[in-house]
Amino acid sequence: MGLLTGDALTALAVAVAIFLLLVDLMHRRQRWATRYPPGPMALPGLGNLLQVDFRDLTNCFYKLQGRFGNVFSLQLAWTPAVVLNGLAAVREALVTCGEDTADRPHMATLEHLGYGPHSQGVVFARYGPAWREQRRFSVSTLRNFGLGKKSLEQWVTEEAACLCAAFADHAGRPFSPSALLNKAVCNVIASLTQGRRFEYDDPRLIKLLDLTKTTLQESTPPPLCLPQVLNVVPMLLRVPGLIHKFFREQKKLMAEMDKLVAEHRMTWDTAQPPRDLTDAYLAEVEKAKGNPDSSFNDENLRLVVADLFTAGMVTTSATLVWALLLMILHPEVQRRVQQEIDEVIGPARRPEMGDQARMPYTTAVLHEVQRFADIAPLGAPHMTSRDTEVQGFLIPKGTMLFTNLSSVLKDEAVWEKPFRFHPGHFLDAQGRFMKQEAFMPFSAGRRACLGEPLARMELFLFFTCLLQRFSFSVPAGQPRPSDHGIFASLVTPAPYQLCAMAR
Repeated sequence: MGLLTGDALTALAVAVAIFLLLVDLMHRRQRWATRYPPGPMALPGLGNLLQVDFRDLTNCFYKLQGRFGNVFSLQLAWTPAVVLNGLAAVREALVTCGEDTADRPHMATLEHLGYGPHSQGVVFARYGPAWREQRRFSVSTLRNFGLGKKSLEQWVTEEAACLCAAFADHAGRPFSPSALLNKAVCNVIASLTQGRRFEYDDPRLIKLLDLTKTTLQESTPPPLCLPQVLNVVPMLLRVPGLIHKFFREQKKLMAEMDKLVAEHRMTWDTAQPPRDLTDAYLAEVEKAKGNPDSSFNDENLRLVVADLFTAGMVTTSATLVWALLLMILHPEVQRRVQQEIDEVIGPARRPEMGDQARMPYTTAVLHEVQRFADIAPLGAPHMTSRDTEVQGFLIPKGTMLFTNLSSVLKDEAVWEKPFRFHPGHFLDAQGRFMKQEAFMPFSAGRRACLGEPLARMELFLFFTCLLQRFSFSVPAGQPRPSDHGIFASLVTPAPYQLCAMAR
């Protein structure tokens, strides 16, 4: 077969261009609909992919918000998306219109990690009966946890004592707290899901944490945040070797989760009360046998455990890393927290959740840590399940939604000092703790983080135990660490060291 002539090549190129243009016009026709949110001009085929900085979506969305307002649209290849900014827009979308915005968009990358039509876990599951069933089970198990000989609060309190002992081993010398905080929080999740804890030098615990760390790094390779790009351009998944190269560590982590579940199943005794969440789930799987409408199955078990492990571990430990950083940067705040701890709890008794109601300043500090740290600025994407109106704009069914939680947590119209660490945001004139409607680090509505009660418990008990036992400071001779976060899968501080001096 001879080579195509120049005229033939030109004709072919024109035909391909016209075809792509027609397909592009078909996918973006809703942009011409009445009251569709404004947005930047999109290129044929690519949409706004080249105009979106996936390495720093929060800052990118902040700039676009300044140009187009609190509700603006993007075209990500052939995927239409709308970004919601500010308290009013985000709350209207997630709460007022919560039934219409609680769905999740199809994520092609999840299929390669074992998520399928009948096993979607609880975090990324499509909105419907299966999701409701899984979330109801997870929430009730967390709320009513008293499954073994210890309650969940006892697990956290005892783990906090182990964490303090590990801090004390450094004898006031400089060290990075991140690894120890990760191990402590990981053990809380392990106690919930597996009824066990690991010693801090256990090779298996270290492997789990290493895999979790590399999985997060794998999710944000330069120059683009690849999972987001693959999800809006799924045909790229057909590039030979691409999915295996960039998701190798995630598959290893899932394999390790599978081993934990398999080992747990071998020791499960149906005649005994459930020891933990995995036992409770296995009992539901047994009850569901023969019921084709039930979502309780072995595949969903592994995904629910993995969802709770990764989401629950990394967010809480990252928040505690921020908390200690902000204490060494603001020693006056640290001293006031310690004064309140001394007055309410004393130097010897272990903190309890019942103490929190009498500790308004400490409670305000923990809320301000979460607001300022802003570790999950966009949460997980939503999708409209029917045509929906938000702030006067019409958002068609099937549109991906980005809820910019950062724009709420740092809304200049709400917070006195939105870009500074200021516990006074949560205190009234009499020094009493004051709730704020714009405080939504756990998102809001039907898809709000189901682990919020556990996270609040861990943050209070770990934080108060540590500040009861130690005073934290910047190591002598080291520069003052930065309080600017690094955006990846989560927003975390740059690595830093501190000294923990026994009080």
